Amino acid sequence: MTDLTLRRRVRGWMMFDFASQPYNTLLLTFIFGPYFATVVGDPVAAQSMWGVAIGTAGIVIALSAPVLGAMADASGRHLPWIWAFSAMYVVGAAALWFAVPGAEAVLPILIVFCIGLVGMEFATIFTNAMLPGLGPKQEIGRISGSGWALGYVGGVIALVMMLLLFAENDAGVTLLGQPPLLGLDPEQREGTRFVGPFTAIWYIVFMVPFFAWVRPLPAPGTTRLPVGRALSNLRDTLRRLPRTPGFTAFLGASMLYRDALNGLYTFGGIYAVGVLGWTVIDVGVFGILAAVTGAIFAWIGGRIDRANGPKPVIVGCVVALLLATVLVITIAPTRVFGFAVAEGSALPSIAFYVLGAVIGAAGGSIQASSRTMLTRQAHPDRMTEGFGLYALAGKATAFLAPFLIGVVTLATGSQQMGILPIAGLFIGGLILLVWVKPEGDQDAWLDTRSPA
Repeated sequence: MTDLTLRRRVRGWMMFDFASQPYNTLLLTFIFGPYFATVVGDPVAAQSMWGVAIGTAGIVIALSAPVLGAMADASGRHLPWIWAFSAMYVVGAAALWFAVPGAEAVLPILIVFCIGLVGMEFATIFTNAMLPGLGPKQEIGRISGSGWALGYVGGVIALVMMLLLFAENDAGVTLLGQPPLLGLDPEQREGTRFVGPFTAIWYIVFMVPFFAWVRPLPAPGTTRLPVGRALSNLRDTLRRLPRTPGFTAFLGASMLYRDALNGLYTFGGIYAVGVLGWTVIDVGVFGILAAVTGAIFAWIGGRIDRANGPKPVIVGCVVALLLATVLVITIAPTRVFGFAVAEGSALPSIAFYVLGAVIGAAGGSIQASSRTMLTRQAHPDRMTEGFGLYALAGKATAFLAPFLIGVVTLATGSQQMGILPIAGLFIGGLILLVWVKPEGDQDAWLDTRSPA
């Protein structure tokens, strides 16, 4: 492979993060999620329904990912799967245009949203599995981190475009003070609803370099194996985990703190709308702030990671996220961090913006350093397998935070109390990190034979 071809392949792979990030930024977190609360009308009911729907999608991912991942890893064929899940992404996103205000039937809206979400998550799993083949081992961290940063850039650009040109506030104008472009009707919230087709178009356009430049590079001797053989290899991999307790603890810890972080991202906007009365534009500005601090501190965290290793970065970020979660619960229109404030005070919103910046900063750093930690924990000769396990672990309990938030919110009738399960997940992850060895279980891998 020539240097030019390799560079194009790496750049094409990075463009997946740029193309796919708007589903998280625009739909899951900052535009469509908060708008869904206005479609339902009751913020508490919206948070509960949203949580159960995303939790259900998480169960589908958790049950399907191990089987599909084993089949793709055994055959070395990822692109056909990425094409199929990309189609789900585009269809699910585009169909959100039909989420009209005051819709009596919200179930179809949730179904198409979850179709797109499942497509996005699986496309991400199979794209990440291609990472070890993009360059020598010492370059994988740089490539991964650059792709992650590019994803943040894509999310911010897409969010700014939506806020400036399309998403309208209660007065029917965008952040520029103008009606939405393309003649979209603000009374029918067409500017905000356009976030679905916009996300689909964005993905189609910016995935062109990926499909044009990324070609599969199966390892020597890789063959297309039957499903039974792929599942047998998966069972063998899982049986080896007890021999590497540090690696196993890391998978468990990352499973919990990533689930908690996703819960914060998913429900932060809905929480701000219901508790503080924020508009979609307020939530969008909040999202830009979190994304910018995430990009900056991912870069800073990478430097600390290089000097001291990834574990101190991960532990510090989990502690910061735990504290931010607890403090979020103390914010209300007349209360900030337990102290009373005057009715109409701007302090609750300012405090929420500050905590959003903290969450964005810690979230960016922890995800970048977690990938670095994986390269130290996994078998040095089976990095693809390690990245596959990491991806699958991240989805195994993807339903947990949304379900717990939905159930607790429904049981207590309080959005504040509904956020508490996130703190519990961060605590669980912090406890498991105690058993994670900073340099991994390399001695335990020495006598491990490669699977047949």
